[in-house]
Amino acid sequence: MTRGAEVERTGGRTGDRTAEADRHHVRRRSPVLILGLPRDPAGPRHVAGFLAVTVLTVLVTRGLLALTGFPQLGGDGLHIAHVLWGGLLMAVAVVAVLSWAGPVVRPLAALVGGIGFGLFIDEIGKFVTSDNDYFYEPTASLIYVVVVVLVLVGEVIHGRRRDPHETLAAAADLAVAGLAGGFSPRARRQARELVAGAGDVRGAAEVRALLDVVEDDARELPDPISAVARAVVTASRRVVRVRWLPRVTVGVLALVTLYTVVRGTVLVATGADLPWWAMVGLLASGAASLVCSAAGLRLVGDDRARGYEWFRRAVLVNLLLSQIFLFRIDQWSAVTGLVVDLLLLGVVAAELDVLRGRSGEHDVAGEAAEDTAPAR
Repeated sequence: MTRGAEVERTGGRTGDRTAEADRHHVRRRSPVLILGLPRDPAGPRHVAGFLAVTVLTVLVTRGLLALTGFPQLGGDGLHIAHVLWGGLLMAVAVVAVLSWAGPVVRPLAALVGGIGFGLFIDEIGKFVTSDNDYFYEPTASLIYVVVVVLVLVGEVIHGRRRDPHETLAAAADLAVAGLAGGFSPRARRQARELVAGAGDVRGAAEVRALLDVVEDDARELPDPISAVARAVVTASRRVVRVRWLPRVTVGVLALVTLYTVVRGTVLVATGADLPWWAMVGLLASGAASLVCSAAGLRLVGDDRARGYEWFRRAVLVNLLLSQIFLFRIDQWSAVTGLVVDLLLLGVVAAELDVLRGRSGEHDVAGEAAEDTAPAR
């Protein structure tokens, strides 16, 4: 056998082993990735923005209708309900996402789609009653349940750890916009951080080389979702620097939770004329939140991060469970409680972010997604 033939055979075996290793690695990926569906690191922010705009649209719509005496658009037996405008805006958002490649259109679609979905879901009372009753009493609870379910769906999708291939795919996704319109300094930094976070996975060198040839362009398209998110994060991190504020936050959380338990107990004891499931649910969720708060108080002295994780769970129980029953019992009280819980969650999340930063924990993809708006 000649030396050339031996080298050729050796090279062939090496190539076969490499190909087999690649196939084995592909099989180890999640089924979603194998189907070519990597998650967008900015996805949680876009979903949160979509739902926040949805809730805000419902509140603004109900407020404006109340102030104007609930007018009807139409005549001669016709009524153009705002659910139609909501469907139109949702269609516009879907068509935009289907028509333009890259990440730039997604935050705008989240904004337009959120307004549309808010106008749509606001009329849920008409959909579930035989007499098309817009003022159906449990409407607020139903809307809140829909929002909570979507929050949980988003958590299921984005809650698990990211595969390095997803991080690399996110960098390549940014390159789509960059190749068309260039990179701003922030967008280029974001893309490079994503590639670095992906490590040495197959294709990283090629994506890195692709980013290097993207032209510079200081202009950035408007991204209201990212702008609001950055402002909230910045404000929250400044707030937690006030030393006494986390203690006040814990105190307010304990009082809110205790109030929920006491109110549920009083409603059950007095036999209030309300659905039994709402009263029992309020009592049970309040008790669960109180247990989480007590666990946080017990741990926070020795392990501040673990303690605040339990405080976060207490607030989430209030948001995802207690508020559903409160909206059925007293809508105005529920709106107030919702605002308080959201503020508490913001402070607790910011404190956890600071504590994790001190311990060196971080999510490269998440940080990169928060760092910039889409560029053109």
